[in-house]
Amino acid sequence: MSRLELAAEHLAAALENLEKAASKGASAAPVSHVPDPRLAVLEDEKQHLLTRIAALEEELAAFSSITEDVEGRLDGAIGEIRAALARS
Repeated sequence: MSRLELAAEHLAAALENLEKAASKGASAAPVSHVPDPRLAVLEDEKQHLLTRIAALEEELAAFSSITEDVEGRLDGAIGEIRAALARS
């Protein structure tokens, strides 16, 4: 499993926990103006995971660029080798 997939799973779990906490809060009879500290923790985790996903997406783009460059160089080298072998 890639780091991006793992981060996405963590984000999904954090969002699910946040939704559960929100639904429990909505179904409670008395409305409290005191924020639930668990929500703040979940929001922090969500923000951390979103930041990490963005960083991983940037890393993926960089690796993709490098991979394309290597692919082009290998194709060129293979072409040169084939041309050299054809001349022999």
